[in-house]
Amino acid sequence: MPAPVLINGNFLCRSLTGIERFAWEVCARLDALLTADDAVALLVPANARAMPAYTHITLVRSEKAIRAFPFWDMGTFARSCRKRHATALSFSNTAPLGKRCGIAFLHDIYAHDCPQDFSTRKDRLIRAYSLLHYRNIALNARTLITVSAFSRRRIMDAYRVPESRIRVIGNGWEHFASVQADDGIFTRFPILRAGTYFFTLGSLSRRKNLAWIADYAESHPDETFAVSGKAISGLVPDELKKMQSLKNVVLLGYVSDGEVKALMQRCKAFVFPSYYEGFGIPPLEALSVGAAVICAHGASLDEIYRDTVRYIDAHDTDCDLNALLAEPVAAPDAVLAQYTYQHAAEQLYAVIRDTQGAGR
Repeated sequence: MPAPVLINGNFLCRSLTGIERFAWEVCARLDALLTADDAVALLVPANARAMPAYTHITLVRSEKAIRAFPFWDMGTFARSCRKRHATALSFSNTAPLGKRCGIAFLHDIYAHDCPQDFSTRKDRLIRAYSLLHYRNIALNARTLITVSAFSRRRIMDAYRVPESRIRVIGNGWEHFASVQADDGIFTRFPILRAGTYFFTLGSLSRRKNLAWIADYAESHPDETFAVSGKAISGLVPDELKKMQSLKNVVLLGYVSDGEVKALMQRCKAFVFPSYYEGFGIPPLEALSVGAAVICAHGASLDEIYRDTVRYIDAHDTDCDLNALLAEPVAAPDAVLAQYTYQHAAEQLYAVIRDTQGAGR
């Protein structure tokens, strides 16, 4: 019998941001690859927001709800792995401690690389918890998986992990193809007319670099910027107040996937000035609907998007976005073909088969 693998279902209780989306989409495609001989299950918290429908992944319903993620990840989930003699599979930068770590995704090591972004007491607690898991995964994972060569290099340098212990499995965009564009956003914000605004999508955390948008908008009052996203935990940038005072910045707050698609389809360009990304999914979504994309140089973005987007300096707004848009770029077909959830699921399935084979 193959060695069992138990997936951490904590993503079923989290807001649907990049990591959670990746887990949902990859698990659905992984289920289609599995056979009746594969022993893969998912531990579902009692308070899961939604229940996936799988054919081959067995749903194990826990009597425990997630009240605090640390108690779930290092307690309930770890005990379930031990009880079932299963290898843990964790998507969310967290994993059981020590030898129960199992197969673990470490999408990036933001808290390690950008300590200046964690200034308040709450921020520092978040950073300390993140660093605990970074080190645990780096030292103890049977297979450590990250999402870009950039993140692999950073993990290798920071935690002295041999390259041979790290697998790179990129993100995807196919979920966006089934999203129906919602043009109602333009009724709510009539100032946004097709081809007249720059659009920025992202949580209002410091690494998303809204300071760049605020500074550029302030010095270019004739340009309109639409900015979506809501604050997460305590990581609210100081420049938000500045943006609220600028007449040419439209703060959209939370927007649905359908509204995001409509905004991307009609924007002059999608601008992604983030200075630290393990992967960066939004530009991939924008490319998939034909939007022009402007990204910051650095981190993983040059690696992922190559010559399909225009680039800015994340720390310098002395540029002309309209002049950048006049520069030619390559078609995005190769990038869109390379980075898919289907490819990610196939690569993860190979990792699982290796793990199960080792446990025979």
